[in-house]
Amino acid sequence: MTRRTQLPDKLFFKIGEVADIVGVKPHALRYWETEFPALRPKKTRGAHRQYSRKDVELAMLIRQLLHDEGYTIPGARKRIRDLGRHQRSSPPEPRAQREVALRAELLGLRQQLAELLEDFASARSEPVEAAPLQVTVHQVVPVTVKRGPEA
Repeated sequence: MTRRTQLPDKLFFKIGEVADIVGVKPHALRYWETEFPALRPKKTRGAHRQYSRKDVELAMLIRQLLHDEGYTIPGARKRIRDLGRHQRSSPPEPRAQREVALRAELLGLRQQLAELLEDFASARSEPVEAAPLQVTVHQVVPVTVKRGPEA
Protein backbone atom coordinates (compact mmCIF):
# COMPACT_ATOMS: atom_id res chain seq x y z
CA MET A 1 0.00 0.00 0.00
CA THR A 2 1.32 3.41 -0.86
CA ARG A 3 0.77 6.45 1.29
CA ARG A 4 0.03 9.92 0.05
CA THR A 5 0.87 12.93 2.15
CA GLN A 6 -1.24 15.44 0.20
CA LEU A 7 -5.04 15.14 0.42
CA PRO A 8 -6.99 15.72 -2.79
CA ASP A 9 -9.26 18.77 -2.79
CA LYS A 10 -12.52 16.92 -2.04
CA LEU A 11 -15.12 17.04 0.73
CA PHE A 12 -15.73 13.30 0.97
CA PHE A 13 -13.74 10.18 0.18
CA LYS A 14 -14.72 6.55 -0.40
CA ILE A 15 -13.19 3.86 1.78
CA GLY A 16 -10.90 2.64 -1.04
CA GLU A 17 -9.58 6.16 -1.59
CA VAL A 18 -8.92 6.59 2.12
CA ALA A 19 -7.20 3.21 2.26
CA ASP A 20 -4.87 4.30 -0.58
CA ILE A 21 -4.18 7.68 1.04
CA VAL A 22 -3.50 6.23 4.49
CA GLY A 23 -1.63 3.17 3.23
CA VAL A 24 -3.75 0.41 4.77
CA LYS A 25 -6.40 -1.98 3.52
CA PRO A 26 -10.11 -1.11 3.82
CA HIS A 27 -10.71 -3.79 6.46
CA ALA A 28 -8.21 -2.03 8.74
CA LEU A 29 -10.20 1.20 8.44
CA ARG A 30 -13.42 -0.64 9.28
CA TYR A 31 -11.73 -2.15 12.32
CA TRP A 32 -10.39 1.22 13.44
CA GLU A 33 -13.95 2.58 13.32
CA THR A 34 -14.85 0.08 16.06
CA GLU A 35 -11.79 0.97 18.17
CA PHE A 36 -11.65 4.75 17.80
CA PRO A 37 -14.98 6.51 18.51
CA ALA A 38 -13.90 9.70 16.73
CA LEU A 39 -13.46 7.84 13.44
CA ARG A 40 -17.06 7.67 12.28
CA PRO A 41 -17.58 8.20 8.55
CA LYS A 42 -21.02 9.06 7.29
CA LYS A 43 -22.91 6.38 5.44
CA THR A 44 -24.91 6.88 2.27
CA ARG A 45 -28.32 5.36 1.66
CA GLY A 46 -26.58 2.38 0.13
CA ALA A 47 -24.47 2.00 3.32
CA HIS A 48 -21.26 3.14 1.58
CA ARG A 49 -18.84 4.98 3.84
CA GLN A 50 -18.07 8.62 3.11
CA TYR A 51 -15.05 9.89 4.99
CA SER A 52 -14.69 13.63 5.58
CA ARG A 53 -11.30 15.34 5.42
CA LYS A 54 -11.12 15.26 9.24
CA ASP A 55 -11.81 11.53 9.20
CA VAL A 56 -8.99 11.01 6.70
CA GLU A 57 -6.60 13.15 8.77
CA LEU A 58 -7.52 11.15 11.88
CA ALA A 59 -6.98 7.86 10.03
CA MET A 60 -3.56 9.12 8.95
CA LEU A 61 -2.76 9.94 12.58
CA ILE A 62 -3.96 6.53 13.74
CA ARG A 63 -1.76 4.83 11.14
CA GLN A 64 1.23 6.90 12.19
CA LEU A 65 0.72 6.01 15.84
CA LEU A 66 0.13 2.31 15.23
CA HIS A 67 2.54 1.54 12.42
CA ASP A 68 5.28 4.16 12.58
CA GLU A 69 5.51 4.88 16.31
CA GLY A 70 4.60 1.38 17.51
CA TYR A 71 1.66 2.25 19.76
CA THR A 72 -0.87 -0.42 20.70
CA ILE A 73 -4.53 0.35 20.02
CA PRO A 74 -5.23 1.33 23.67
CA GLY A 75 -2.05 3.41 23.66
CA ALA A 76 -3.00 5.13 20.39
CA ARG A 77 -6.51 5.75 21.77
CA LYS A 78 -4.98 7.38 24.86
CA ARG A 79 -2.53 9.45 22.76
CA ILE A 80 -5.40 10.69 20.55
CA ARG A 81 -7.35 11.59 23.70
CA ASP A 82 -4.30 13.50 25.00
CA LEU A 83 -4.07 15.37 21.70
CA GLY A 84 -7.74 16.35 22.00
CA ARG A 85 -8.82 14.60 18.80
CA HIS A 86 -10.93 11.91 20.47
CA GLN A 87 -14.31 13.59 19.97
CA ARG A 88 -16.20 14.72 16.94
CA SER A 89 -16.61 18.28 18.12
CA SER A 90 -16.66 20.05 14.77
CA PRO A 91 -19.84 22.00 14.03
CA PRO A 92 -22.13 20.58 11.35
CA GLU A 93 -21.48 21.74 7.82
CA PRO A 94 -23.81 24.50 6.53
CA ARG A 95 -24.97 22.24 3.70
CA ALA A 96 -25.90 19.52 6.19
CA GLN A 97 -27.73 22.02 8.40
CA ARG A 98 -29.71 23.26 5.39
CA GLU A 99 -30.60 19.70 4.39
CA VAL A 100 -31.79 18.89 7.91
CA ALA A 101 -33.94 22.05 7.99
CA LEU A 102 -35.41 21.27 4.57
CA ARG A 103 -36.13 17.69 5.59
CA ALA A 104 -37.91 18.86 8.74
CA GLU A 105 -39.99 21.29 6.70
CA LEU A 106 -40.85 18.61 4.13
CA LEU A 107 -41.85 16.19 6.87
CA GLY A 108 -44.13 18.89 8.33
CA LEU A 109 -45.71 19.46 4.92
CA ARG A 110 -46.13 15.71 4.48
CA GLN A 111 -47.98 15.53 7.80
CA GLN A 112 -50.27 18.41 6.81
CA LEU A 113 -51.02 16.76 3.47
CA ALA A 114 -51.80 13.45 5.20
CA GLU A 115 -54.22 15.23 7.55
CA LEU A 116 -55.89 17.02 4.62
CA LEU A 117 -56.21 13.74 2.74
CA GLU A 118 -57.74 12.10 5.79
CA ASP A 119 -60.20 15.00 6.19
CA PHE A 120 -61.09 14.78 2.51
CA ALA A 121 -61.65 11.01 2.69
CA SER A 122 -63.87 11.30 5.76
CA ALA A 123 -65.83 14.17 4.15
CA ARG A 124 -66.50 12.04 1.06
CA SER A 125 -67.76 9.10 3.12
CA GLU A 126 -70.18 11.20 5.21
CA PRO A 127 -73.53 12.07 3.64
CA VAL A 128 -73.81 15.73 2.79
CA GLU A 129 -76.98 17.56 3.70
CA ALA A 130 -78.00 20.15 1.18
CA ALA A 131 -78.33 23.48 2.89
CA PRO A 132 -80.82 25.95 1.42
CA LEU A 133 -79.12 28.71 -0.53
CA GLN A 134 -80.13 32.32 -0.14
CA VAL A 135 -79.46 34.69 -2.97
CA THR A 136 -80.04 38.43 -2.81
CA VAL A 137 -80.16 40.47 -6.01
CA HIS A 138 -79.27 44.11 -5.53
CA GLN A 139 -79.26 45.41 -9.09
CA VAL A 140 -79.68 43.99 -12.56
CA VAL A 141 -77.18 45.19 -15.16
CA PRO A 142 -77.71 44.36 -18.85
CA VAL A 143 -74.71 42.78 -20.56
CA THR A 144 -74.18 42.31 -24.31
CA VAL A 145 -72.32 39.23 -25.41
CA LYS A 146 -70.82 38.90 -28.89
CA ARG A 147 -70.64 35.36 -30.23
CA GLY A 148 -68.20 34.86 -33.06
CA PRO A 149 -67.80 36.89 -36.26
CA GLU A 150 -71.00 38.11 -37.84
CA ALA A 151 -71.17 37.70 -41.60
